[in-house]
Amino acid sequence: MRLAIVHDYLNQYGGAERVLEALHEIFPDAPVYTSLYEPGALPESFKAWDIRTSFLQRIPLSHRYHRALLLLYPAAFESFDLSSYDVVLSMSSAWAKGVVTPPGTAHVNYCLTPMRFAWNYAEYVEREKIGRAARAMLPAAMHYLRMWDVTTAQRVDRFVAISSAVQARIRKYYRREADLLFPPVDAEQIPLGTGGGEEFLVVSRLVPYKRIDLAVAACSRIGAPLTVMGDGRDRAELAAKAGPTVRFVGQASDAERAAALGRCRAFLFPGEEDFGIAPVEAMAAGRPVIAYRGGGALDTVIEGVTGELFGPQTVDALADRLLNFDPSTYDSDAIRNHALQFGRSHFQRAISEYLHEAQDSARERGVFAHPVAPSV
Repeated sequence: MRLAIVHDYLNQYGGAERVLEALHEIFPDAPVYTSLYEPGALPESFKAWDIRTSFLQRIPLSHRYHRALLLLYPAAFESFDLSSYDVVLSMSSAWAKGVVTPPGTAHVNYCLTPMRFAWNYAEYVEREKIGRAARAMLPAAMHYLRMWDVTTAQRVDRFVAISSAVQARIRKYYRREADLLFPPVDAEQIPLGTGGGEEFLVVSRLVPYKRIDLAVAACSRIGAPLTVMGDGRDRAELAAKAGPTVRFVGQASDAERAAALGRCRAFLFPGEEDFGIAPVEAMAAGRPVIAYRGGGALDTVIEGVTGELFGPQTVDALADRLLNFDPSTYDSDAIRNHALQFGRSHFQRAISEYLHEAQDSARERGVFAHPVAPSV
């Protein structure tokens, strides 16, 4: 199968890039097309990949000011020549699904979410603290991007969503049906912990939409110990508002992360994520998760078995849940067994079968239609 993978951008290492690694393991010869690539922001192993960038890579300071290039991304992805591939797999939360493919090429989009900043603009502006000048110009830009997003959804032959929440968004914004395939979690590599710790744990990039502010405020209010592992532009502001029971430890090694997951009282997940790999990793360590009742957590957290859900998304609601939480009611083995269902090997087998089936369908039809594909 002549396969190309298309990814929004490679300028940070997060959940999407971990999915990309899992894809590259099973399709090591597939080139990766992307808008921007910053080698220093990614693991060393990426340097051996066949990564092909757009014209944005050649714009001076594009890596530092990539958000300012907002209106150039559509042209960047439409400029790629993908005419030599049987199957194109785009993995996107914004731009990658907008590539143009020939009629006989199967285009499968693994949708992380429809363009979040365009469809949830009011919330995005509030959390990102955008200045007055940008606020005056952005509504017109968002109008254009929403139209582009809907138009390019018709270029996709099959959508695969990472969660039920994303499935629903695809149906609402694109009027398309999507299959469901949860992203890979390296659950097998995380050792079962022993618990026993008194602290709650957050492992996350410290950026506004993750809502780490709720965990910091709730634990500070009730005097509960909280360890915040990770870094980001919100760290200084969060630390300034934190009480004495909250500590920030920054980035950690895989071993330190696994140890913290295994001993924590519970893992806190206060944001509304499209899926959420970190809470499943905590479950792999046998620890319960306390998550906001929304997004991907609805697919992964089973109340009373693997954790608890809180709502609304307020400090009061989270603080109340923490005060009434009893970790002794949870079975670590049962939590881990649930997490193993989201393992890397299952994802790799399912996505490989799906793409080969898409290729076969394209060949049979000559011109790939828009069927509702069987569930994966």
